[in-house]
Amino acid sequence: MAKKKSKKKFILARYMLISGCVFLLAGLVVRNLFNTTIVNADKWNARAEKELSQSNIIYPERGDILASDGSVLATNLRFYTVRLDFRSERFKLQEYLDSIPMMADSLVKFFPGRASRKQWIDSLSKPAKKPADKRPRGYRVIDNLSYTDLQKIRTIPFFRIRNSNKNGFVVDSKVKREHPYGDMARRSIGGVGQTSKSSEVHGISGLECALDSLLYGKPGVSKKINLTRRIDDWIDTAAVPGYNIVTTIDINMQDIVENELNRVLEECDADWGVAVLMEVATGDIKAISNLEKSKKTGRYIEGMNRAVLGFEPGSVIKPISMLLALENGLVSNVNEVFQIGNSYAYANGKPITDSHYNSALTVEGIIEQSSNIGMTKVITRNNSIFHSHPSKFYDELDRIGFFEPMHTGIAGERRPVVEKKPSRLSLSRMCYGYATMIPPLYTLAIYNAIANNGRFVRPRLYSRLIGEEVDSVLPVTYVRDRICSEENALKLQRMLGLVVEGSHGTARRLKNDMVSIGGKTGTCYMVDPETRKYNTAHKRLAFCGFFPLEDPKYSCIVLTCRPRRNLMGAASTSGEVVKNIAMKMYSRGMLGNSSDYHTDQPPQGKTPHVYRTSKPDTYSLISSISGVKGDPSTPLVTYSKGFVPDVSGLGLREAVSIIESAGFNVSFSGRGYVNSQSPAPGTLSKPGSTVTIKLI
Repeated sequence: MAKKKSKKKFILARYMLISGCVFLLAGLVVRNLFNTTIVNADKWNARAEKELSQSNIIYPERGDILASDGSVLATNLRFYTVRLDFRSERFKLQEYLDSIPMMADSLVKFFPGRASRKQWIDSLSKPAKKPADKRPRGYRVIDNLSYTDLQKIRTIPFFRIRNSNKNGFVVDSKVKREHPYGDMARRSIGGVGQTSKSSEVHGISGLECALDSLLYGKPGVSKKINLTRRIDDWIDTAAVPGYNIVTTIDINMQDIVENELNRVLEECDADWGVAVLMEVATGDIKAISNLEKSKKTGRYIEGMNRAVLGFEPGSVIKPISMLLALENGLVSNVNEVFQIGNSYAYANGKPITDSHYNSALTVEGIIEQSSNIGMTKVITRNNSIFHSHPSKFYDELDRIGFFEPMHTGIAGERRPVVEKKPSRLSLSRMCYGYATMIPPLYTLAIYNAIANNGRFVRPRLYSRLIGEEVDSVLPVTYVRDRICSEENALKLQRMLGLVVEGSHGTARRLKNDMVSIGGKTGTCYMVDPETRKYNTAHKRLAFCGFFPLEDPKYSCIVLTCRPRRNLMGAASTSGEVVKNIAMKMYSRGMLGNSSDYHTDQPPQGKTPHVYRTSKPDTYSLISSISGVKGDPSTPLVTYSKGFVPDVSGLGLREAVSIIESAGFNVSFSGRGYVNSQSPAPGTLSKPGSTVTIKLI
């Protein structure tokens, strides 16, 4: 009995102890509650107010840069990185280890070329072999995935486990500025990055930098708000996306310009080259390419945008000097003869010479044969405005708008550097291309004005802004309504035509039967940085002109720097690029001509196809109805596995069926019947590759 009593007392004491602890804890809770809500209420309210008053910046979505046809040249894309948390709470390690071979097979299939099956197995096994407490919490499995690629990853059975605690599946994402066309016009389009002042992403070069305020958009603001169960973000001011910028770049023309410039640079082994193609009537820059030789690979890559940097122009400045001479009455008759001779010493300077001897030349002949002596004699002739007042040369260039900022949209644009108050000696050098620093784009703009019958249109790289409830087409603008009379513009067009078409023209090798070209060659010796003297072995070669000569539609300038082999002249390097550009544009019907060169005479020995089909019954029916018999008129379509079938003339449904039956995928554009296809019929191609067809 005493034992029972003692046990009861023990239980009672224990309950009292527990109750005491509960009451003590409750007292502490009440005390802290009282302190928080009554005594320190102001302090905690202030802290809550501070949290709720905080705002965060919402960064806007950067606008796209588009080609003239709407093709995307630069855009923001989100890329994903798949990681594994090997220390997640319920990670199924054994199931993961069992799944590694199958995961490796899937990754090899989904991403061929990234790694071999063995490499994937090694990569996936490595973190699992470590001790449990040293396994990584964010092991990178694969990165740089598109959203479509991410969905492929999610089809792998181990990653399909819904509970991320069991498979450790973690996805990170980041936005990158992508260029779908690779390096096409890359320097002119520019790049983006964080600035030195903030972590915001802004344009740092090219069009991205020049138009950053439009592309960037307007940041928004979010604030914290107190909901029933949590504090959440509330968008106070929504971010405004940046404008989409439609450039003047034509993808097809850009492709032609880049390929032709690259081909000539490789042939002559030059340091770098630049080419700009512009539409005469609008000033739209249709293509711009800046290529320089890579020191690592020896191949030509997009380099510094030299189209807007200043260089001594060489003889391409002579038509601009002649323009000033015509406008100021120094010459008017293009057949007026000037005595040339071996040399000409003006203003007690070193005698000026030409690359070849001429006893006398007409005004036209001075440009045709690129005479330094002749150009100097025209500009500095006795009693002329420039002979008496050399500073008037600068003033006249200023009058025609030569020094005005172009505002093309290309970052880093520089204005021409010409001495304001030159001596007579300096003037005699300036007029044929030395002692000045002129960006190629400015030279091209004046040639474009000559081709445009004197109207000085402003070059531009963008033509339209597209945004929320905004679609603004920017008008063509003019630096000057006219820089010379139409009569003088036509005289200059003829002179520049003789450079190519004339029997003594410095660019007569560019003459061809398809496209007539007018323009001017220019050779400039470069200054050796060590001796600070002109080095005749180092040349910068230029050609600036327009085509077709009889009705100019496009102007173009090309610079080639320091060729080392094969082609060493301005016409054979830079001029050849312009000629090839013109010829390719002509062959593709881009000069207002038709690219359909068939004659009215039907081809001998062949009957044109009137209908094509893969179905014998349809073949017989059409033949009987049309009355046209024989395979040449209604051929059946046949094909062999692995070879691209010929589907020209077929309707879309039949064409798709045949191509897919041959083991290929199909992409198409247009409607009607197949007019062209790529790859060409009969090409041996990898199964699963895409055949592109165009219907009209």
